[in-house]
Amino acid sequence: MAAFFEPKYLFTIVLLGTIVWITQATRKYATSTVDYWVGGRSFGWLMNGSAIAGDYLSAATFLGLAGLTFGLGYDGLFYTFCFSIGLTLLSLFVAGPLRRFGAFTVPDFLGQRFHSPRARLVAVVVVLSISGFYAAPQLLGAASILKMFFGTSYQFGIIFTAVVMVFYVGVGGMKGTTINQALEIWIRFLAFIVMVLMAIYFGMNYGKVLELITQWAGPIPNTAQFAKDAKDIVFEGAKYEYTGAMFKNLSGTLSMVIGLAFGTIGLPHILLRFYTNPSAKDARYSALFAIGVASTFFILALYLGTVGRYVFLDGAQNGTLSPETMKAMATGGINMIVPALAEALGGKWLLGFVIAGAFAAIFSNLSGLFIASSGALGHDLYTHFINPNSSDTQRVWAGKVSVLICGVIYGILGLLVEKASIGHLVGLAFNVAASTFAPIFILGIWWRGMTEKGAIAGLLAGLLSSLLLIFFPEIMPKALQFKIPGVFTVPLGFLAVYIVSLLDGQVPSDVNEFMKKVHAKELAS
Repeated sequence: MAAFFEPKYLFTIVLLGTIVWITQATRKYATSTVDYWVGGRSFGWLMNGSAIAGDYLSAATFLGLAGLTFGLGYDGLFYTFCFSIGLTLLSLFVAGPLRRFGAFTVPDFLGQRFHSPRARLVAVVVVLSISGFYAAPQLLGAASILKMFFGTSYQFGIIFTAVVMVFYVGVGGMKGTTINQALEIWIRFLAFIVMVLMAIYFGMNYGKVLELITQWAGPIPNTAQFAKDAKDIVFEGAKYEYTGAMFKNLSGTLSMVIGLAFGTIGLPHILLRFYTNPSAKDARYSALFAIGVASTFFILALYLGTVGRYVFLDGAQNGTLSPETMKAMATGGINMIVPALAEALGGKWLLGFVIAGAFAAIFSNLSGLFIASSGALGHDLYTHFINPNSSDTQRVWAGKVSVLICGVIYGILGLLVEKASIGHLVGLAFNVAASTFAPIFILGIWWRGMTEKGAIAGLLAGLLSSLLLIFFPEIMPKALQFKIPGVFTVPLGFLAVYIVSLLDGQVPSDVNEFMKKVHAKELAS
């Protein structure tokens, strides 16, 4: 029993207890479809903006961005720029019109915009694909933390996290999910602030940090042999000269920027959050507030990743870290640098708080993915295809069963990605979103000429080309094999929508009414 009061357990237990309490307290608000899927459309800009930031700032930011900066050096900066651009585009072009449209899920947009069951069905497949790419690295992050700091197996970590999510979303619905997400963003925000203050307290100002790491500005060595003493650590190819690997390949950099920036517009778990605001004005303010929170968070993540490089390299040269911490940074650094750095800066208590922050990031993002994907199954498939005459109660129960199905599917995916990079997997999810839903929502909201066949063509072209170039990059010349192939797949998605719509010409007869609805200055909810 005393072990539960150790710092690394205590903060996480308190977090889990708080989640359970909030979920139980809000279960009464998850008894109707409008409550279960969109929280009664009752969340103001502060609550929903916090939840959007919580939904968006996943393990990829709390763990992955600092890890990429730690592992790649200056090249890691691009990821944060892309994410900030994406949120800004979302706020300017999609947030307000989407709320005025009013619906429950992302496939609702296509199903109602074009009065098309086929378009809705294709959208369901795309939602599940994007959510799968995104959920797997979140589960990876949770399992990695449990394995490294709690001594559990990777498999246990996946199962435990999936079970928590099934309870979290299945019982609390959108109301409980939103409140938990809003709480969790501020937990991890505080964790980052404490770490930054600790680094400054120990004299790690940016000038001092750069003085050392500019000698090692290339990638952190990913192979190391550990002796009993940290001073005996030996790196293969220990001296690196910065070559600007990402900058030298301009097309690769452009491809990543396009894939990540446009990806934000197409993330289903972010898009559906705008359905929960009471008005379009609140939706825009929610997005703007999320941009401010996220941008500040990105700056902190970059700084901590840089400090992580400094601490690691200083430890390698001068033996200032324990062998255990050195090993944690070297073998799990790309994903685990934040908790490892927390222990180096503040010992077990800071480590415990940061672990809780990491779980908060993972739970927050996963809950949004579960809501989005279970909505595609429970609302779009069940209500519109399996049982169109279902009662409101039956539809809510279909949503709860769908959450369980998602838990099983995503748990299996999590087991398959144990050795992957969190940041890269999330980048792939962004690329699929950028190539599918981004063209659909931008053109569907701003262009009258879009047709049902054009929408379906764009979704399929973006999805299939993304999967092809992600899993079989060798079909392209070596110079054009990119980890994030957005430079090819995103324009293809837009072109497919545009060209097929022009050839088809079957524009919905009520398109003018739709345009008036989504572009009205203000529409009562």
